Amino acid sequence: MKNNNEKEVSRRNMWSGILFGIGLIAFIDETVFHQLLRWHHFYDKSTTDIGLISDGIFHAFSWFATIAGLFLFADLRRRNGLIFQRWLGGVLLGIGVFQLYDGIIQHKWMRIHQIRYVDNVIVYDIVWNVGALIILLIGIFLLFRTSKNSTLKEKNANE
Repeated sequence: MKNNNEKEVSRRNMWSGILFGIGLIAFIDETVFHQLLRWHHFYDKSTTDIGLISDGIFHAFSWFATIAGLFLFADLRRRNGLIFQRWLGGVLLGIGVFQLYDGIIQHKWMRIHQIRYVDNVIVYDIVWNVGALIILLIGIFLLFRTSKNSTLKEKNANE
């Protein structure tokens, strides 16, 4: 069984990646879809001014998550505890979970905005959610593999 310090380092790698992944994809979503393409705002059920305010709050959230993830990343590097593949798995998990949450909960269930306001939005929904699911599964695979490899290394060392 892993000792508590190894578990903590492994957990911190994962959470650093998750926070960074959520912040990164939220930043990309807000920058590309909200500002550059102007397809929607975070909250589209009110005026344009309210939509812009909601975008600002969303943007601040993305930066707080990104910075928190990077502080954890820097601490892991400083302590020689970075497990890059595990961290990357966390990043992809964060991206996939955020994007799937956005596509299913915010777009379809809560209807606070759509990806794009067009007649055939289902094409956008499918691409968005299938992309999210693929990224999520790759992240889970990397996290599982790094967890399994740590356990196998420990078993081999004890034999």
